[in-house]
Amino acid sequence: MPPRATPTERQKRLGAELRKMRLAAQVSTEYAAGLLGIDRTKISNIEAGIRTITPDRLRTLACNYDCRDQAYVDALVHMTEDRTRGWWEVYRGQLPAGVLDIAEMEWNAQKVRAGLAMHVPGLLQTDAYARTLFAAALPPLSPAEVELRVAHRMQRQQVLYRENPITYVGYVHEAALRVEFGGAKVVRAQLDRLCELSERENIDVRVIPFTAGAFPGAGQALTYAEAVVPQLDTAELDSAHGPEFLHGQSQLDKYRAHLDWMETASHSSAESRDFMRSIASDL
Repeated sequence: MPPRATPTERQKRLGAELRKMRLAAQVSTEYAAGLLGIDRTKISNIEAGIRTITPDRLRTLACNYDCRDQAYVDALVHMTEDRTRGWWEVYRGQLPAGVLDIAEMEWNAQKVRAGLAMHVPGLLQTDAYARTLFAAALPPLSPAEVELRVAHRMQRQQVLYRENPITYVGYVHEAALRVEFGGAKVVRAQLDRLCELSERENIDVRVIPFTAGAFPGAGQALTYAEAVVPQLDTAELDSAHGPEFLHGQSQLDKYRAHLDWMETASHSSAESRDFMRSIASDL
């Protein structure tokens, strides 16, 4: 197959894992190319996510790299075999690639944990609440662009309801619940929606109250996607310039610790529902 012009984050991740495996084995690209009978530059392109690799060739590399973690290798093989076109691909060329990468990350996760201080997590937003956030973007988005982003955000939420839904835990700071994005009516409906969702078996919404004080990562919007094996977990940080995807072991350890701290600082699920209903009644 010809090289990809713009690999997705998931494709780049597969290549990065193969490079990590090769470096751990302390072998060169020339050695890897010899194993597969291909040009050395193609190994570099595979590790950059620009070229595909077949399951058999991946297993050949893993075997000769002396990687003995079979669950990890199987998970990588699954990434090479999964050629289905995700629903998010209909938005390619219309929305930034990073936005589509978030949807793909969520779709392939086993569990997602998110911590936000200034607004409700995207997977839990109502369309009116999401519309308010997108309408406040700079530079301003056209009405058509706002509606496109709202439609995409609502479609992302199908991971919570599909036949095999992800497990989702959202840590939401009290500040995010009190900011009146869209006005009292919109926020009241959003709080009602959070309470409704938190009743589902696979969804847990936990409120971090003002009284909890300081907590790590308070200024960041963090999403942590757990994969079928922990080596393939991903931490995603939002920024004005787009998402940043992190998967170094020290980074994953750090952001898991952030979320664990939020878990300790937050109200229980039942207490969080009561807290949100109390805020809604005051609007």
